[in-house]
Amino acid sequence: MNAPAAAAALNAQAFKSDVKPVWCPGCGDFSVLSAITKALPMLELRPENVAIVSGIGCSSRIPAYTTCYGFHGVHGRALPVGTGLKVARPDLTVVVAGGDGDGYSIGGNHFMHACRRNVDLTYIVMDNHVYGMTKGQPSPTTEPAWPSKLSPQGTGLREFHPLVIALAAGANFIARGFSGDPNGVARLIVQAIRHPGFSFVEILSPCVTFRPDQRSWKESVRPAAVEATDDPARAARRLMTDDGFNVGVLYTGNRTPYQPPAGRALQRPSDLEKEFAL
Repeated sequence: MNAPAAAAALNAQAFKSDVKPVWCPGCGDFSVLSAITKALPMLELRPENVAIVSGIGCSSRIPAYTTCYGFHGVHGRALPVGTGLKVARPDLTVVVAGGDGDGYSIGGNHFMHACRRNVDLTYIVMDNHVYGMTKGQPSPTTEPAWPSKLSPQGTGLREFHPLVIALAAGANFIARGFSGDPNGVARLIVQAIRHPGFSFVEILSPCVTFRPDQRSWKESVRPAAVEATDDPARAARRLMTDDGFNVGVLYTGNRTPYQPPAGRALQRPSDLEKEFAL
């Protein structure tokens, strides 16, 4: 008997759908999409073994632009969907994608508890410090003095610090990348997916339409001056003094991922319905 032929190795193109992205010209999310489709074949994955989940926003269009399984959910709720999917199907590689508005504002509570639960999935947030799809309102990561039509004098509010929150809440892997370096971001995504537990990758992704000043980010980003640490206290000191432009892997924890034991459900839906019967 002949041995079954090994599956042919895939390239990035195999992970790209025929749907044309509708982002603004120059949007950093184009590069993030490229990084994701480069990372998955580097991991020797196949589209049918990957699920990409998103919420609402420019960055949340990502699932439609890949050939993987996808779920485009409601605003801020991508992480609960991704968490439930990974718990139910631990054999799948689950990637959750979103933006700073979707993930840190309406989805902020889910973000913290996803870090705490430490389910083995990867959360990619494209952060542009603005609500791009809804025409330029300040987001949780917007600088306090940035003027907009909604807040001409700036919000005056302290920015949300997602990497600090992720560390405090229990994320097992924390990294930051820059969309201007798609190959570097692809390598970060590979490391994030390989690392067990909840992996969080923040990607600085300029919105050149509503934040043209962010074009200068390419001069500001730089490799982190220190190696990644597995010491939460040391990582906290680094992140609390970080200016937001150090890129690379910043923390690699060793918490055991949460995964309930596989087996038959203890109750069927029909059993639950009986409890509510009138």
